[in-house]
Amino acid sequence: MDLGLEKKVALVTGSSKGLGFATAKILLEEGAYVVINSRTLESLEQAKKSLGNPNRVTFYPGDVTRSQDCEALIQHTIDAFGKLDILITNSGGPKAGDFEDLTEADWDDAIAKSLRSHIFLIQSGLPHLKKSEYPSILTITSFTVKQPLPGMVLSNSVRAATAALTKSLSKELGKYRIRINSILPGWTYTDRVKDLIKTRSQAKGVSEEEETASISDSIPLSRLGNTEEFARAAVFLVSPAASFINGVMLNVDGGLYQGLF
Repeated sequence: MDLGLEKKVALVTGSSKGLGFATAKILLEEGAYVVINSRTLESLEQAKKSLGNPNRVTFYPGDVTRSQDCEALIQHTIDAFGKLDILITNSGGPKAGDFEDLTEADWDDAIAKSLRSHIFLIQSGLPHLKKSEYPSILTITSFTVKQPLPGMVLSNSVRAATAALTKSLSKELGKYRIRINSILPGWTYTDRVKDLIKTRSQAKGVSEEEETASISDSIPLSRLGNTEEFARAAVFLVSPAASFINGVMLNVDGGLYQGLF
C-alpha cells in the first residue's frame, strides 16, 4: 500500500530515541521530510546520524513544556521545509508513584509534560496545518487512559486529559480537514519502560527479569512490544491512507486492554 507520504513534512517531538525515533525512521522510509526534537543537542545529533537521509531530516532542540520552545520548533520546521503536514506530539512521561507520595511539583511536572506540551504544539502548528492538503495530528498517550495501572496515578490522570483534548479537537478541527487521533501504547520496550520495570521490581522485591516475565504474562501475545511495531501503526494513522480515521484512541498493546471500546 502506498501511504501517500512522499514529500510530506512531519514534526515528531520527543524523537531522539524510543517511540518517537522509531516513528521518525518509518516516516523517512516512506518518503517524508522529518524534523526531530528533544531537549538535548547531543542526542539529536546522534539520532540524525542514525536515521541517515541527511537531506530529508533536520532537528531542533527544545523543551516542549515551554510554549516559546514549541513556537520556535514549528518555525524551524517551516524554515527548513516550507510547510507542516503532520504533527506528532510526544513527550517524556510523568514519574511513577502512589497518590499519597506525590507532591504539588510532581503534579505540575506531569501536567506540563503530558498535557500542556500537546496543547502548546497544536496551538503553534495549527496555522500551518490549515494550509496543508492532508493535515494530521497524532498525540501519543498510553493504554492507562483506558485501563489505569497501580502506582501510575499521574499518567493515569493527566494523559486522560490529553485523550479528551484529542477527541474534542477531532470535532472542532474537522472543518479545516485536520484529522487528530491518539495512540495508546502498552508495554513497549523503551528506556522509560525499562525504568518502570526497575521501579516495579524493587517495590515487589523481585528481579527485573521476573517483573518483565510477569508483565508479559498479562499480555495476550505474551511479550512486550517493540518500537517499530508502534511506529508502523503511528505512521499509518498520520498518512493520507488513513484519510477517514479521525478522533480514534488506538491501543497498540498486544491485546492488554480488556475493554470492548
